[in-house]
Amino acid sequence: MADMVDFKNEEEVKQFLDNLEVEYRYQCHGEKDPEGCQRLADYLEGIKKNYEETAKVLQHNCEVNGHSESCYRLGAYHVTGKGGVAECLKKAYSCFVKSCESGGKSSADACHNTALLLHDGRAFEDQPESGLARRYYERACEQGFAPSCFNLSAMYIQGTAGVSKDMEVALKFSLKACELGHVWACANASRMYKLGDGIAPDEQQAEKLKNRAKMLHGEVKERQLSFGQ
Repeated sequence: MADMVDFKNEEEVKQFLDNLEVEYRYQCHGEKDPEGCQRLADYLEGIKKNYEETAKVLQHNCEVNGHSESCYRLGAYHVTGKGGVAECLKKAYSCFVKSCESGGKSSADACHNTALLLHDGRAFEDQPESGLARRYYERACEQGFAPSCFNLSAMYIQGTAGVSKDMEVALKFSLKACELGHVWACANASRMYKLGDGIAPDEQQAEKLKNRAKMLHGEVKERQLSFGQ
């Protein structure tokens, strides 16, 4: 058991990790357990740094088992060509869609990535699909993914093919993204209240949102400073 391992003993640690690999391989290939396959992929990537084999496990677990997390991670591999897979945004898009539709811990990220590829046209021969992108942004936003809420607000501020300009809806998504901690969404919402875009002018609310944007920006700078130290 893990609590019996002396992690200061290099040989014991090596044996422990080797046993983990055997266990995960059995779960994946012997028991046909999708969660076991994901654990094996995590092990191969994080411990072994064997990205080629990781990619193979992810591909199997996504295509055969439809495992959401594996599909998301495989999509990320296809974005960069990691692990020897084809560097292909169309394949990445397909993986992200599967992950988004399947739910799971990375579902919101997958929905957002799907929307990004649709929004700028990289999923379909440089042909933007704003209307479809909006629907995937909405799915991610509903799961509390702030960047998707912010992108939705931007779409409604600007107006685009498939998405009519609507400042009231834009404000709604800006406020939600702000609540979720998105600095620029707070700044946009503050400006909209100040100018009366999509809402009656409200200097008090504009100032409140402006202060929240400043606070969030300060927290970001503080985290960056701490990381640098």
